Amino acid sequence: MSSLGVAIIGYGLAGAVFHAPLVAAEPRLRLAAVVTGSAQRAEQARQEHPGVRVLPDADSLFADMSGIDLVVVAAPNRVHAELARRALAAGAAVVVDKPFAVTVAEAEDLLRYARGAGGVLTVFQNRRWDGDFRTVRRLVAEDALGPVRRFESRFQRWRPVPKGGWRELGGPADAAGILYDLGSHLVDQALTLFGPAASVYCELAHRRPGVSTDDDMFLALTHTGGVHSHLWASAVAPLLGPRFRVLGDRAGYEVHGLDPQEAALRAGHRPGDGTPWGEADEADYGVLGAGDDPAPYPTLPGDYPAFYAATAAAVLDGAPVPVDPADALAGLRVLEAARESAAKGVIVSLGGASGSAGPGLW
Repeated sequence: MSSLGVAIIGYGLAGAVFHAPLVAAEPRLRLAAVVTGSAQRAEQARQEHPGVRVLPDADSLFADMSGIDLVVVAAPNRVHAELARRALAAGAAVVVDKPFAVTVAEAEDLLRYARGAGGVLTVFQNRRWDGDFRTVRRLVAEDALGPVRRFESRFQRWRPVPKGGWRELGGPADAAGILYDLGSHLVDQALTLFGPAASVYCELAHRRPGVSTDDDMFLALTHTGGVHSHLWASAVAPLLGPRFRVLGDRAGYEVHGLDPQEAALRAGHRPGDGTPWGEADEADYGVLGAGDDPAPYPTLPGDYPAFYAATAAAVLDGAPVPVDPADALAGLRVLEAARESAAKGVIVSLGGASGSAGPGLW
């Protein structure tokens, strides 16, 4: 087998903007099917990917998996684990969008099933391939900052008028809210850089009228290695802080703005279309240094296509998956602890709550 037939379940923002274009850009993958219950999105899929098979629901897909080797689960969060399990049972490799599952128990059950079935399972943590994160990862790996003491990371937006939909109106069973949305990326990046968290403190709020779940978040992690990660996500930040601020004992690194790949995908650009991909403008480079004279430091190009290249290699060549689902399980443990911390107003260890008051770091 030289290429894989891919089915994408869900053709909203995740399926249409992120997964489908990246699948189509990978030479070893072929977009064979899209599942959507929306007539408008079905027509959009046909126009954007001529010849694709469009199905109204997941049952229709699993009733006829001919030509499907890889299933991408880009449906709402509450059905991630269920659909991933059905795809594995059908003999397909599986990519699950983040969050991996709604609960730790659900994720553990899915991971056990995948291991027992010998299936290929990975999680779409695409922000590991943001150019600014790749730059931070290199600086840390090369010890350019010295031992890191504090890591700050933000996904902040100014959206005072809610958009509606399940992400803003759903509840815990939907894994709705900003903690499980942008917080999934923030936690994954912090754990990837600095390893497991020993304790978690979290503040959650819903600031906008008509929003029933969290749209403003602060999360503090103390890693087992001693690094402190401070993570923010907000839909109601009128002034945006730095995307990353990393402080070591010899130097620091700070960068503002967002990786350009999402904006490029939304605008209809595609990897390999002849335009530079994932490259930040020089004006958007971060700075590296100490004291009064930090110097601009070039941002590595972002590389979302690397995720699906690695996924194809995992299925076809037996290479490691791009994101170990065990990493996603670790992230969910942190998110569950964060929700507990916010509800009780305490610092929570991953072995249980300490009972001490949180630091109040809004």
